[in-house]
Amino acid sequence: MKTHVCGFLVFFFGFSLYRVLSVREHASFPPRGWNSYDSFCWTISEEEFLQSAEIISQRLKHHGYEYVVVDYLWYRKKVPGAYTDSLGFDVIDKWGRVIPDPVRWPSSRGGKGFSEVAKKVHSLGLKFGIHVMRGLSRQAYDANTPILDTTKGGAYTGSDKQWHAQDIGIRERACAWMQHGFMSVNTKSEAGRAFLRSTYEQYAEWGVDFVKHDCVFGDDLDIDEITYVSEVLQKLRRPILYSLSPGTSVTPRMAKDVLGLVNMYRITGDDWDTWGDVASHFDVSRDFAASNMIGAKGLLGKSWPDLDMLPLGWLTDPGSNEGPHRECNLNLDEKKTQMTLWAMAKSPLMFGGDVRKLDGTTYSLITNPTVLEINYFSSNNMEFPYITGGKGTASETKGSPRQSRRCLNEKDASEGHFLGMTSCKDPNATGWSAEVLDQDLQQLCWKENLGSLESLCLYSRKPRLSSDEQLAFDEEKIHLLASDGMDICLDASPRRKITSKESKDGLFSPCKRDENQMWKLNNNGGLVSSYSGLCAVVNRVDANAGNGGIRSWIATGRRGEIYLAFFNLNSEKTVIRARIADMGKTLPGRNLENASCKYSEVWTRDFGVTKDSISTEVETHGCALFVLHCG
Repeated sequence: MKTHVCGFLVFFFGFSLYRVLSVREHASFPPRGWNSYDSFCWTISEEEFLQSAEIISQRLKHHGYEYVVVDYLWYRKKVPGAYTDSLGFDVIDKWGRVIPDPVRWPSSRGGKGFSEVAKKVHSLGLKFGIHVMRGLSRQAYDANTPILDTTKGGAYTGSDKQWHAQDIGIRERACAWMQHGFMSVNTKSEAGRAFLRSTYEQYAEWGVDFVKHDCVFGDDLDIDEITYVSEVLQKLRRPILYSLSPGTSVTPRMAKDVLGLVNMYRITGDDWDTWGDVASHFDVSRDFAASNMIGAKGLLGKSWPDLDMLPLGWLTDPGSNEGPHRECNLNLDEKKTQMTLWAMAKSPLMFGGDVRKLDGTTYSLITNPTVLEINYFSSNNMEFPYITGGKGTASETKGSPRQSRRCLNEKDASEGHFLGMTSCKDPNATGWSAEVLDQDLQQLCWKENLGSLESLCLYSRKPRLSSDEQLAFDEEKIHLLASDGMDICLDASPRRKITSKESKDGLFSPCKRDENQMWKLNNNGGLVSSYSGLCAVVNRVDANAGNGGIRSWIATGRRGEIYLAFFNLNSEKTVIRARIADMGKTLPGRNLENASCKYSEVWTRDFGVTKDSISTEVETHGCALFVLHCG
């Protein structure tokens, strides 16, 4: 990768401007930071978190990465039997509010909560964030804890009674992917509002700067809770950025109901390090840009559609009880594509890898000065439709990046089949049928014709529990296996590619009790993930159907430069072309007829000057990011 010294200086001074502006309003630019989930899942400790914060302060803070966020279940005891949807292992105070597990977070003892951690984070020049779940914990509901009235400093009373958790909790509105974890509260009740108010006031007292609110958006939309939490945050003396997660099934129409209440909101399900996950973000990011949602008015400032964290570097697995233990599965071209799309769509950049093992390539990707400049300061960001592409040679325009040559693979791209995740309300989600093979084993097959695959079938059986297992287990949960003779189980992920010849190593792993390996087959043929509450479907994708396998984005720089990105979603190298005049038709106030443009590509080198078009061969799943100065 080439080094842009000038680009770094531009970004440095731009970031200084950002620091000034961000004092005046929330999220003036897309928030940027680090989140513990992709590398630690829920098991991170205080020592590990503060080690990470120290490194971020030294290596990433001057690149704008200022938030360090503890993701979910920081209140759960890390003991045998505790996992994503277990019950009875959370630490709560006498008012039913979750507090940090004192074993993993020793500085929280004595009622200090996250106060000491926040102070250390602030001393590093960073801001501290936490993940929280919807409403009320099931554990507090079962204990029927009283509710704190912060206006009076004691238990909440009203209508001649003292109110408790069971008076405000709505059991039938439990979080879909954490049924034993959390439920909505009745925000129409003053007691329900008092509980939420006391919870968020406590976060402010701890010194929290960022809240990631989960299971209230997308398929789990709870507009009443979002609205009231936003009202509470507006009244706090301490400014707290408000983020919603996840965003499965989110549409621009749904988001318009919340964008003025928050500062960032997920518009996808969980993004992991598979090409299918990266590719699935193109349509949704296009739709939100076309709806003028990027940088719209938000809570005390602006709001930003969020494409989820960047699962790069050293990671763990979703739903795992283990810390970071593997490298990112994306290749370098796919990583560049992800960084470039996130930048062009102006998504918040929340790095998810273990910063204690931050390799040079990953560091260069997440700190590339041009990418970061685009993410903060570009405007008119949108998908650029005026491109053509196909196999063959790049046209010999002046400044073409390489000698004309044929693509290495001249065969048509093969069809892919993707195990996707969708809302269980989707009528297409009921495509699985079961055939009993013996007392313990069934075969589950997708009903649709899969072209080159005559059928896609998996084997299912009830999980085999160890002899010392104490926790009661849902009898309807099953494991899905690649064959009937191996203890290798399917992991849930929003989108994973399956072909008839593909090794299943990336889809299956040794069977465990992790929630991402637990499934349930409904009577209507829906195959439900216990981890996400979503249903599995098999999608057929023709990567080279027309121009569906190529995409492009365009934006204007703050000094009038043009950013143009080509994306190759195809399974082979593809030549992509764009005319200079068409860029002028797209960007407001720009007439580029007969213009001469000096241009360079961020990941390779300077090209020279062109007066007609840009044409280049783009690697499989790769991208080309151009900076044009036209006059």
